[in-house]
Amino acid sequence: MTKIRTELASQDTWSHRIGYFTVRSIVTIFCRVWCRMRVEGGEHIPSTGTFILAPTHRSILDTPISSGVTRRRMRFMGADKWWSNKYFGQLLSLLGGFPVTRGSADREALKRCISLLEGGEPLVLFPEGERKSGPIVQPLFEGAAYIAAKAGAPIIPVGIGGSERAMPKGAKFIYPRKLYVMVGEPITVPTAGTSKEQREAMRAATSQLQNELQRLFDLAQTRSGN
Repeated sequence: MTKIRTELASQDTWSHRIGYFTVRSIVTIFCRVWCRMRVEGGEHIPSTGTFILAPTHRSILDTPISSGVTRRRMRFMGADKWWSNKYFGQLLSLLGGFPVTRGSADREALKRCISLLEGGEPLVLFPEGERKSGPIVQPLFEGAAYIAAKAGAPIIPVGIGGSERAMPKGAKFIYPRKLYVMVGEPITVPTAGTSKEQREAMRAATSQLQNELQRLFDLAQTRSGN
């Protein structure tokens, strides 16, 4: 698959911000009305400064759901296939997205993540990678911990319950199923120490993140009626 340059997402003009907040507001209202979405733990999301929002991933809905847990503008990575259509890709970039080549390290995307965080922009990063299915949080990639350590940003774990029922893979429309979002306390990845100590810290943070995501996901699933 051809890598798509992330410069497509580097633009940050007033029109991009207005577009983001307009679409985000519409989507959030829809989710709250149609899917009775509720968010618990929103006080754990910093009102200033940068952070990585790390949600569970069971549906294509999880990205707009994640943008609705805070009033701050979020940036997010997406599979580069979504940018294969010129106009849809431009829309995604308008809304703060940038492409990543699935199944590869994609150093360019990692650099973009770190650059955005260092610039004070919060980032949505799904640590399970592509969409999964079922009640078990799958083994996480260490990318979230790596980026958090490099940028000095906390990781905010988020369990999203009900999104797979609301819009499973292959669904053409959104079912009116209850959504419940559980936001956990920030996880900090130590940045000091030797290279070996830093790698061990990233592995420990990834393990902590997986355990916390499973706890939050279980609660969110229960409260969404799953």
